[in-house]
Amino acid sequence: MATSENNFLLHNVRGQLGKQIVVKHYGHKIVITAYPDMSRIKPSVKQKKRRALFSEGVVYAKAIIADPELNELYRKEVKKGTVYNFAIKEFLDAFEE
Repeated sequence: MATSENNFLLHNVRGQLGKQIVVKHYGHKIVITAYPDMSRIKPSVKQKKRRALFSEGVVYAKAIIADPELNELYRKEVKKGTVYNFAIKEFLDAFEE
């Protein structure tokens, strides 16, 4: 794992580069790690259900953003963050276990 501070080359780089490395930002530090090998990880039944629910939430949020009227209504409700995040949270809260 490599770390860097104030690196102008990686300042706007985030996420994966191919399936080789991952660039993460923690405060003012930039961390470069190997791409994780998830091939032997088996998610539990509960994790699979949560992931499916989250995927539905993403579809819900994208539909709200695509509709100008709904987007404006939600924008008035959002106090902090984005309409997208607010809509996903609202969707997931409706299915709280």
